[in-house]
Amino acid sequence: MANRRLSLRTLVFFGGATLMLAPAMVTATLYTAALERRGEKLQVEKLATRGELSANLLARRLYGVWMDVARMADLIDPTDLANAREQIKFLSRLDGRYSWLGIADLEGKVLAARDGMLEGASVAQRPWFRRGLDAPTAVDVHEAQLLASLLPVSAEPYRFVDLAAPLRHDGFVAGVIGAHLNWKWVEEGMAALQAPGIDVLLLSRDRTVLFGPTDVVNKRLSVSSAFAASRVTSAFSSERWSDGKDYFTVMVPSVSFADLPSFGWSLLVRQNADDAMESTRELIRAFWFILGAGAVVALVLLLCAAQWLRTPLRRLSQSAEAIVVDPDSRPPHQETRFEEAARLSDALAHMQSKLLGRFQP
Repeated sequence: MANRRLSLRTLVFFGGATLMLAPAMVTATLYTAALERRGEKLQVEKLATRGELSANLLARRLYGVWMDVARMADLIDPTDLANAREQIKFLSRLDGRYSWLGIADLEGKVLAARDGMLEGASVAQRPWFRRGLDAPTAVDVHEAQLLASLLPVSAEPYRFVDLAAPLRHDGFVAGVIGAHLNWKWVEEGMAALQAPGIDVLLLSRDRTVLFGPTDVVNKRLSVSSAFAASRVTSAFSSERWSDGKDYFTVMVPSVSFADLPSFGWSLLVRQNADDAMESTRELIRAFWFILGAGAVVALVLLLCAAQWLRTPLRRLSQSAEAIVVDPDSRPPHQETRFEEAARLSDALAHMQSKLLGRFQP
């Protein structure tokens, strides 16, 4: 029994499908990979822009408060305590951001303060006082110490950012004005920077989360992106966090504006990677669906084309086999679909007529 060979329809269909689909699949795979990389890049750029804007807005807010304290130092005369108390009282009522506002002499003794808190006490060992003797300064957030027992009872400990500036009289430093900025004011500012699906975290110098999602607040981050805070440029990474989710993470290494003293803070902006890439992946899924639908239509058309090519050749081969057995058999079908089939049909017809002429008496 002769080996069974592939039919023309099979060769045309599978050969054409391979030649058509193989380049298409390779090209589509490369295209979708490039599309995903582009989508990732756009998301990172969006996070980086949000991080830089957030850092700038936060720094500007802090700079405004810091400059207010510096301007207060120009208004208050430390040698006129009665007038100093009135001004502190007025400024405290005017600006509720300060939990404490007061002035101290060169020895660190509090001369006048909001609601009389700490008057007569020594603040000589407080960082804000020591630094404030030299120039306007700002001290990183910390929990209340001397004021802890003087402020109203709170479910959470009071935390402050200390601001200070030297008081001058007749061109010489005569004391220090200090202000304890309520940390809740900073938290409110950070809350305004959040966006649906995007977390903006405020990190301290040692990578402790000062503001952010509740599951990481007051915890020191160990993710690799947090270590980029020491760099001078923004950094990006895609990494898995402690909650088991992958995040796109952009680190803004500093929160600064003009000559605002550095707190050592940095901003970390993160977004769930699946959420960030959802629109891009939806586009890729739609692309593959359209490509698949197009491939199915193309294969159906290719199958029809293979059948269209096969039919006349199959009829001609059957006619040739019949002529071999009986020259007087039915004449070959007159093929007109394409030139080669038409020529073969005519040749078979001429061959049959010659055979009939030869065998007729």
